[in-house]
Amino acid sequence: MIGKTIADLTPGDRAELTRVVEQDDIAAFVDAVGDYNPVHSDAAYAAGTPFKEPIAPGIYTAGLISAVIGTELPGPGAIYLSQSLKFVKPVKAGDTITARAEVIEVLRERNRIRLQTVCVNQHGEEVLSGEAWIMPSKTRVVYEGRPTSAAAVAALACTPWAWAAQAISLWSKMSLSMLESGLPRRG
Repeated sequence: MIGKTIADLTPGDRAELTRVVEQDDIAAFVDAVGDYNPVHSDAAYAAGTPFKEPIAPGIYTAGLISAVIGTELPGPGAIYLSQSLKFVKPVKAGDTITARAEVIEVLRERNRIRLQTVCVNQHGEEVLSGEAWIMPSKTRVVYEGRPTSAAAVAALACTPWAWAAQAISLWSKMSLSMLESGLPRRG
C-alpha cells in the first residue's frame, strides 16, 4: 500500500474494495463495540422487525469506507476528519458490499480532500452514502503487509510476564505442598 499526498490527488480519483459480509464478522463487530441491539444478533427478535432477519450494524458497513480511505484513497497515513452517513438499505449476512470513495474536492493549501462515499450491495443497490473530509499524509507512506492487531502485539509483549506468573504460581504450589507434607497433622 502506498499513501498518496495532496500533490498526488485530483478530483475524480476513485478507489473501492469489496467484501462478503459473514455472520461471524457481524458477531465479532458486535462484540468488539458492544452493540448488543438484538436486531443484529437475535433471529427471533429480528423476525418481528421490518427487516425479517438480523442486519449488520450500520457502522460495520461504514467501516468498509474507512478501509478504502486507510488503504487506498488516500491510503496509509491518512487522517479521517469527518463523515456524514445516510443508511439507505439494510446489510445482511451473505451480502457482498462494495465500498467506494471518490475525490470531489481538493484543498491543497489546507491539505484536505472531500470524498463522496458510497456502499452498494451485490444487486448494485446503494446501502450507504455520505461524504468524508480527509487529511492525507504530508509524506508518501509505503506500508507493506497486514498490520498485527493491537491484541496480538499486547499478548506478545506480555508473554514473558505470563510465563513468570505461571512459574511463580507453580513454585508457590510446590512450596506450599512441601510445607504441608512436613507439618504434623492435627487430629
